[in-house]
Amino acid sequence: MTRARLKLNTAKVRAAQRAGALQGLKLAAEHLLQTSRAIVPIEEGTLERSGVASVDEGSLRAAVSYDTVYAVRQHEELTWRHDAGRTAKYLETPMADEAGTMGEIIAAQIRRSLR
Repeated sequence: MTRARLKLNTAKVRAAQRAGALQGLKLAAEHLLQTSRAIVPIEEGTLERSGVASVDEGSLRAAVSYDTVYAVRQHEELTWRHDAGRTAKYLETPMADEAGTMGEIIAAQIRRSLR
């Protein structure tokens, strides 16, 4: 009778999984930022250039934000006219449209970290 022994270092697996999730969050946030920049209202480019993707490593949360005094108003004001292809809801729409892709990006990074 052949016996096999398996030693699983779960702490190492969890650490690798967390590192993969962190990298996936960074890439997914950058993907969302890039997608939203394609439709953000643009006149001088200030709003578009103010976009940033960030990740809170402690809570494993990612955020994409635009930092101008008028960013929220531009996002919410549906009656304002914009250049072709540019629109309000420049974060909300890509977030909904790209949710599946961002999930796949995160999952791929977790799988890669566990190899």
